[in-house]
Amino acid sequence: MISIDKLAYISKLKNVNPMEKFIFSMATIIVCISLNNIVDSIIILLLMGFITVFKGKLPLKNYIELMSIPLVFLIMGVITIAINIASSSKGLIFSFSIFNVTLGCTYNSLITAARLFFKSLAAVSCLYFLTLTTPVFEVLAVIRKLKVPKLFVELMGLIYRFIFVLLDTANMIYISQSSRLGYSTFRRGFNSLGNLVTSLFLSAYKRSQDIYMAMESRCYDGDINLLENHYVTSYKNISLIILVEVFLIIISFSKNTMFS
Repeated sequence: MISIDKLAYISKLKNVNPMEKFIFSMATIIVCISLNNIVDSIIILLLMGFITVFKGKLPLKNYIELMSIPLVFLIMGVITIAINIASSSKGLIFSFSIFNVTLGCTYNSLITAARLFFKSLAAVSCLYFLTLTTPVFEVLAVIRKLKVPKLFVELMGLIYRFIFVLLDTANMIYISQSSRLGYSTFRRGFNSLGNLVTSLFLSAYKRSQDIYMAMESRCYDGDINLLENHYVTSYKNISLIILVEVFLIIISFSKNTMFS
């Protein structure tokens, strides 16, 4: 799968003012979480997907793969919310027993689980919109302008960089082990996995030290200075952001909303 960094750089929305994209993403997340409405969550999910894929010209396959990552955790979470211990069969849509304990699902628990599911997916789509259309150094530049402590911003940048160092190192070790039939059997697979974790820590630590030495050789003094592009504020984009947020709020408070 193509890394998020590469997708951000090939996006057609890369040259849009990052502050506007950051405000749009954060404002939409706040609206989504605050309103807690299924219809709003579905609209946000579709809207963010449309902007990221069709406006940003990103591969739909890669976007679906990224959106499928949190699905396992979400499904496990909403199942525990939808199915509860039932003291009686009143109001249950369905029920079953395990060790003399009756578990069931009610209409209210099902609606609560659906709200959580779509709200979480919508929030993830907002974050993907920001990360898939904005290179990370521009996101860090926006955070600096918002007066976030410098140490926090630099730690974010370094941790983000070392995540990819870690993944790259793990991938190289895995390919090397696979070429030597390290995962040909179940037992060998466990043994190879243990060796991979051990080697990964040592190799990643060494590579991080090499990167730090390379930074020091380029006069690193504790500040990560990057060349920032200058963007013109688009009042058209700001107006569209306001209209979208107002529209979502109106939809939420509309009496005709099915799941309000």
